[in-house]
Amino acid sequence: MELYARVRRAVLVNGMSEREAARAFGLARETVRKMLYSAPPGYQRQKPARRPRVDQWVAIIDRILEDDKHQPRKQRHTAKRIFDRLKEEHDFPGGYRIVKDYVRLKRLGQREMFVPLEHPPGDAQADFGEAQVVIAGVERTAHFFCMDLPQSDDSFAMAFPAETTEAFLEGHNHAFRYFGGVPRTILYDNTKLAVARILGDGTRRKTQAFSELQSHYLFAEKFGRPAKGNDKGKVEGLVGYTRRNFLVPVPRIASFTELNEHLLEQCRKRRQRKLRGASADHRGALRERSRKAFAVAGGAVRSL
Repeated sequence: MELYARVRRAVLVNGMSEREAARAFGLARETVRKMLYSAPPGYQRQKPARRPRVDQWVAIIDRILEDDKHQPRKQRHTAKRIFDRLKEEHDFPGGYRIVKDYVRLKRLGQREMFVPLEHPPGDAQADFGEAQVVIAGVERTAHFFCMDLPQSDDSFAMAFPAETTEAFLEGHNHAFRYFGGVPRTILYDNTKLAVARILGDGTRRKTQAFSELQSHYLFAEKFGRPAKGNDKGKVEGLVGYTRRNFLVPVPRIASFTELNEHLLEQCRKRRQRKLRGASADHRGALRERSRKAFAVAGGAVRSL
């Protein structure tokens, strides 16, 4: 599925020809053509690939790497030293390369990554928030989907009865129509709506629904570090802003349709507000920069 999305982005967004894509990805041109004009495949690997020659010793390697965190930096194990110890102390029958590859992937997965604070035009962040509302006289929790364009400070919010896959997909559909295009890259937390599993090397196995959404709209994804909300601070701020400004006092309305009309109107009003210290048309100019950098222009947006 991820190869499917990469091929479609290369041709439909980046302008690569079918011939170039076939050569770059090692595919037949007919396969590339099918990827461009047919529905995505439904198969996903259910389990990580097995490594029979090293799996039995993974716990030992992991323990060595964990102990190394408390040792002087210049006296920590290299992959070669781990291999030597496995041979000497545990009669390891495998070769050095498989140990080296496992150690490299394990260390990549443990390395702390930092998301830059600069926000290029065309990039977005997305998240869910919660707030209390009264609908048809009944108090309940609304789960609202937020998408933020940090570079232009444009924002979108839409409420749902529950934080489900259907709400996740519909929120994207409406956000893209509101923004007039599809962001080039969207940053998420590790929500189970998008990430089926975080593998040992730190890579994400995406859900089928998210892979199909991404393949349809041709945006690239980024994921923050687990339990590190500051990686996507702009949309975290938008969630709080929406709760404090759009949903206070607690809305008393007839339906979620009416609630979403209210949220959409508030987003439009926020869009028109002048930024402090900027000219009246500054926000509009930033939005136009974002639209020009979008992966898919407004006229090409097609809902799932």
